Amino acid sequence: MAKPLHEPGVIVGGFRLDEMIHRGGMAMLWRVSHPDMSEPMLMKVPRIGELADQAAIVSFEMELMIMPRLSGVHVPKFIAAGDFDEQPFIVMEHIAGGSLLPRLKDLPLPYAEVAALGVKIAAALTDVHRQHVVHLDIKPSNILMRPSGEAVLIDYGLAHHEQLPDLMQEEFRVPFGTAPYMSPEQLRGIRSDPRSDLFALGVLLYFFSTGERPFGEGERLKTMRRRLWRDPYPPRQLRTDYPPWLQEIVLRCLESDPAWRYPTAAQVAFDLSHPDQVKLTARAERVQRDPWTTVLRRRFNTDLTAPRGKAPVAAQLASAPIVAVAVDVSEGSAAINEALRTTAARILSTLPEARLACLNVLKHSRVSLDTTLDEEGRNKHIERMVGLKHWAEPLKLAENRLTVHVFEAVDPAGAILDFVRANGVDHILIGARDRSMMRSLLGSVSAKVAAEAPCTVTVVRPSNDANEDSG
Repeated sequence: MAKPLHEPGVIVGGFRLDEMIHRGGMAMLWRVSHPDMSEPMLMKVPRIGELADQAAIVSFEMELMIMPRLSGVHVPKFIAAGDFDEQPFIVMEHIAGGSLLPRLKDLPLPYAEVAALGVKIAAALTDVHRQHVVHLDIKPSNILMRPSGEAVLIDYGLAHHEQLPDLMQEEFRVPFGTAPYMSPEQLRGIRSDPRSDLFALGVLLYFFSTGERPFGEGERLKTMRRRLWRDPYPPRQLRTDYPPWLQEIVLRCLESDPAWRYPTAAQVAFDLSHPDQVKLTARAERVQRDPWTTVLRRRFNTDLTAPRGKAPVAAQLASAPIVAVAVDVSEGSAAINEALRTTAARILSTLPEARLACLNVLKHSRVSLDTTLDEEGRNKHIERMVGLKHWAEPLKLAENRLTVHVFEAVDPAGAILDFVRANGVDHILIGARDRSMMRSLLGSVSAKVAAEAPCTVTVVRPSNDANEDSG
């Protein structure tokens, strides 16, 4: 029978309790050691004594199921666990970096720092979402930073895993979460939408950049439900120098209806990484909250307040990929560019929330001095950007679905791969020219990208050359 643990020196599952470092309302954290393991470790033990919170026990059951299924740099490494038959516990790696909680005393942070932090958190959310998990409790104390710079998400007791029973939803009829960060749909009992985590990210970005929480501190359910129809004060009302691009991103994350938010965390990270290409809407310039006529209309819109059906996490992510297409805008590329456009159009026609990033590399010589102007005195970089926009025009994409990027690099394939890795690209389209002896000996850009990319690659040839090759 499981008993409360409170004494240092006790051996549990082969691990020695060394020091209690946190006693919370639902669990305790101990530094532990093991004779066969040298890495720093923590043991999480639920509060199971007299008057123990039933929700704490159920949430620990959820974490016992979820933690062993997670992997990667954005989650703590799972080491061992014990169940409720004897003694429940989870042993995980001890992340050397601290949480974001101590940063609260420094708020508001510089805008560039908030954006950089948002990119790291969004990358962590992308990782756990791809592992079928919606976290549902994103807040400063649940975000740790590794010494190497990656954000780590902890505490999966309130999380939803689409391939596991949702015990929190099955056993309770009240929403669980941290009041200032809970999304409107969580308050309506919907726990399966990954865009709920984007709402919490929006709260965090707003808080860290203004020093104020967008929906206050209220914990009463009646007070929290106001966010279903009442928008927050625009950040530009609180700080007159607030960047329009950042307000566009933050307020889009905080939309009351998930359908109006970003579709994926990867797209949030993309915009935070490219502020000069954020497509500004009326959100960006707002300095006043919505008028009461809009609030009342939203208040009595039953479609916004009624629970909706479950949308699988994987399906949501698959419907909104980031697609990159490498386009050669130099002369003699018309045939291959048309083939690339045809392939891109086919992919995007079935994915209305997908983002398209058009890439071009201005190759530098390894030995000679390069000039930024062409023979007619025009800036090469700008000419390439204009060429990319002209290439994309026939696709007729909305402005917020298209970005163009020109790099200057000695190694074009390396520049493309760096962009793909840094921006969470899901699919690359790249053209391949006719084979030649030189390409056979030295390799081609498309071959290197196809061989080393961490995502799907489609190599496209002109229609009179060969078919597409996917890898």
